[in-house]
Amino acid sequence: MVKKKKMKDLSDLGGMVFSTDPNYTPEEEEVNEESVDPSQQTLYVSYDKKQRKGKVVTLVEGFEGPESELIELGKHLKQRCGAGGSVKDGEVIVQGNFVTKVMDILLKKGFNVKKKGG
Repeated sequence: MVKKKKMKDLSDLGGMVFSTDPNYTPEEEEVNEESVDPSQQTLYVSYDKKQRKGKVVTLVEGFEGPESELIELGKHLKQRCGAGGSVKDGEVIVQGNFVTKVMDILLKKGFNVKKKGG
């Protein structure tokens, strides 16, 4: 039995589904970004609570590579910290103050890590 992926919105359909324009030609998708080796990347980990109603979050910035890999990294970090969070604007946001734990996890994955801020 094949399990179907649940659609969240129309963008999950993969672009144009139907067009009444007789001159419509589908646009070619851009080539995906290539993966960058973790040892060639420097990620910046910081603690933030500005404009978050006083809630504390851990930010991971500086990731280079495809969005899908960033989402996987964010998922892994949230699972290991046992916290919620999200991936927005090229940043991984983990709810709570997990700066040292996130830095350790990223070092084990082979990334160069620097602490940003105080």
